[in-house]
Amino acid sequence: MLQVNIPQTNDGSLSPDSVRLVNGTSLCSGRLEVKSEQSWSSVCEADFDQQDAEVVCKELGCGAPSVLQGALYGEVEAPMWTKEFQCGGYESALLDCGRSDSARSTCSPGKAVGLTCSEPVRLVGGAGRCAGTLEVKRSEWRPVEDSYWTLKAAAAACRDLDCGSAVSTGSRYEASRRSVWRIRSDCVHSGSALRDCASSSSSSSIVELTCSDSVRLVNGTSLCSGRLEVKSEQSWSSVCEADFDQQDAEVVCRELGCGAPSVLQGALYGEVEAPMWTKEFQCGGHESALLDCGRSDSARSTCSPGKAVGLTCSEPVRLVGGAGRCAGTLEVKRSEWRPVEDSYWTLKAAAAACRDLDCGSAVSTGSRYEASRRSVWRIRSDCVQSGSRLRECALSYSSSSIVKLTCSGKSINDIIYDSNIFLPLSQ
Repeated sequence: MLQVNIPQTNDGSLSPDSVRLVNGTSLCSGRLEVKSEQSWSSVCEADFDQQDAEVVCKELGCGAPSVLQGALYGEVEAPMWTKEFQCGGYESALLDCGRSDSARSTCSPGKAVGLTCSEPVRLVGGAGRCAGTLEVKRSEWRPVEDSYWTLKAAAAACRDLDCGSAVSTGSRYEASRRSVWRIRSDCVHSGSALRDCASSSSSSSIVELTCSDSVRLVNGTSLCSGRLEVKSEQSWSSVCEADFDQQDAEVVCRELGCGAPSVLQGALYGEVEAPMWTKEFQCGGHESALLDCGRSDSARSTCSPGKAVGLTCSEPVRLVGGAGRCAGTLEVKRSEWRPVEDSYWTLKAAAAACRDLDCGSAVSTGSRYEASRRSVWRIRSDCVQSGSRLRECALSYSSSSIVKLTCSGKSINDIIYDSNIFLPLSQ
């Protein structure tokens, strides 16, 4: 059970140690409980409002309340808190708010307060709220260092920000070291919130992050696949397949930093009833963002079951300098195209690369040595082995040793094009 605890004052009143959220998915969500006379009580939804929620979220070090709804995090029968809170929203703790006797002696089933506060995460210094230097608040706001930072962790940050998908992540180097938060990527990959995975550190290398502003793919098998959702007026809507075509898909894939669309089909990644986007997109395929495209009112007021757009974009992976597209130096695109270094490179990672390239099986892999070090991507092998794609598992690094790869492909030249220091996978 996740909870935030706050001791009591001697008179038994609410104190900075007398409010917590329990049974939530992070430290900033759960069923609200208040402590009085050494016991914890749930609060009835009718005795608690948005301004009260703002105070609780602030007291717990979280962001603004995003959801306030009964029974979200489990229901209890008793005991129930017997006061009605009367916060103005500006108080620093729930104990500072006025209270009056509640008109209720009981609370209807399903009406105990469930509260979700936004995660204390922000992007600063960018062109908008979905791009910039990543900062997380625990005891204070600090930037995040880029050690062990992956695009998969970036996706969690974009989700916490209520932005779209993670498009790119990079580093900003400062003149001197400063206090930062180091985020354990394995902790984030397990589903925990960024703040729950942060430890204090110092660094001069800071994470820069760009999320898409108003487009995302959800429930997919990678960051480049999922059910399409578009944001308008602070809410996300699915798109009906009949209002979306191949040229629209090309724009979305480009906007999300992925390759060309490979599959466009309804219900691939789950179905939803509502809300549905009410416009038909009219992209030419050249636009840089979906909302730059023309739109017209849709002829449909509803969308048939199984017809919400499911989109799969190809992974931004390529082999260059070989005799065909299925052999050569391996490169991955995040913020930019870079080669992959051969440290920690495994046969399982090679197989994943060939699969992303639609080039059959991995035949051989080896190294090419350059005269000097250059910017590369280091692929975390444990991340790939968990089923994630290469781009999601890439760390920024520098090296002079670069991966060369041959996949089976369809051409014999793609298999035998270069025998230089290659090792057959069967050995």
